[in-house]
Amino acid sequence: MIVCCDGFRWNVPVEPVKGSQIVTISVYEASVGVFVPYLRNLSGLLDHASAYARTRNIDPAVLLGMRLYPNMYSLRQQVGEANRHAIACCALLAGHEPLRFGGIEPDLDELKLRIAATIDFVQSLPRAAIDEAGDKEVVFTFKSGAQRTFTGRSLLLGFSVPQFFFHVTTAYDILRHAGVDLVKKDFLGPPRPA
Repeated sequence: MIVCCDGFRWNVPVEPVKGSQIVTISVYEASVGVFVPYLRNLSGLLDHASAYARTRNIDPAVLLGMRLYPNMYSLRQQVGEANRHAIACCALLAGHEPLRFGGIEPDLDELKLRIAATIDFVQSLPRAAIDEAGDKEVVFTFKSGAQRTFTGRSLLLGFSVPQFFFHVTTAYDILRHAGVDLVKKDFLGPPRPA
């Protein structure tokens, strides 16, 4: 018998399928190993946005202020939230203080610098501490100040990764809606070695 996740219920006993193999992935691989390549892809999306604005003589601030719907976050905010979820998740897993950015409203270049800083930060965290955090209790603090307690694993798989991908996907969608010439490969990035 092995133990796996069934939706949001952990430690559900299941029997392996005959002839199947159990594949393991570390908490580090499922966090830093996922966030970093998609942050790089997000930075690439901003390169496309910058080129689009330049060739069409559009103020980049117009793109940064775009939303899919009036009550949704702007492109600038979507990128900020993707960074925030990657930083908060990895910092909580590693037991470190999160990286924080100043209160200025970032332009495209500053957003790219923040993405690079996020990548540097999450890669600087100790792999062993992150890998050991699966069952550790962590407390996520929302921007409102409200808090929610998770295990490291439930924070990562049930909250932070979905949040991160929501914001990266929405940033992609905003740029596509604006007419930026993007394809799925720009979102997914190059194939990764196994």
